Amino acid sequence: MSALLYRGLFDDAALFPPGNAPLGQALPAHREHRTGHRARYVGPFLVSDARVAELRTLLDREEGEHEPLETVVTVPGGAEAVPEAVAAADDARLRLVGLEVAAAPGGVGDVTEALARHLPAGASAYVEISRQGQVPHDLAELAGTGHHAKFRTGGVVAQAHPGEAELAANLHATVGAGASFKCTAGLHHAVRHTTPEGFEQHGFLNVLLATSALLEGATAAEAEAVLAERDGPVLAGAASRITGERAEQVRATFHSFGTCSITEPLEDLVVLGALPTTTP
Repeated sequence: MSALLYRGLFDDAALFPPGNAPLGQALPAHREHRTGHRARYVGPFLVSDARVAELRTLLDREEGEHEPLETVVTVPGGAEAVPEAVAAADDARLRLVGLEVAAAPGGVGDVTEALARHLPAGASAYVEISRQGQVPHDLAELAGTGHHAKFRTGGVVAQAHPGEAELAANLHATVGAGASFKCTAGLHHAVRHTTPEGFEQHGFLNVLLATSALLEGATAAEAEAVLAERDGPVLAGAASRITGERAEQVRATFHSFGTCSITEPLEDLVVLGALPTTTP
């Protein structure tokens, strides 16, 4: 089992669609995830900039002693909203570990300039690359800035889910630019599948394996075939062979993804035999 491949892979996006958990439930649940027997796999707590004040109010009411909450703030408003988002998260009870900032098509430079001025030391930044823009150009502009890409891989409508060819091309361009990335939305199951609503959703195992293949020189077409694979045991078996330095290289490229359920992706891995039922 290659537990290293999954450490910190699952960012807690319980507040976001389609889960939309109330903050009063999402925060204590996150605390439990981060202290439970699978804590090593759980990333930071994601909150939109519009809800940071609400989070701080809830922290005022929280009982007991807690370590500062590792938090990533999403900034859908783009470059202009970065200063206010950073200021809102300036609270000793929060440890701002990242910003995720949406960029308009061709607007990566504006976002990176804002991050250069306002990103706190020790925080990472992810620039959401617009599907409507010239993705290779935007990735080339992002490369060398020290920041990372963010790809939207789903949503609440079918059109929000990029196909295998589109995602493979984006990942190929990312690896070619020497950049790294995270994903958001529509990725919290291990294996490529069709939802009851008819949405075609990517599997996070597929994305891990496609990333590994691209790092070894695969073409975009070859990565597309990996993204299209729907045989769970085949994917889990291939993932089990990604260990040690190779696993570190994959995760240095594919950092994490936001999931509105922490439990579901972990249970997928248990069912596939990729993780033990219990962890000491």
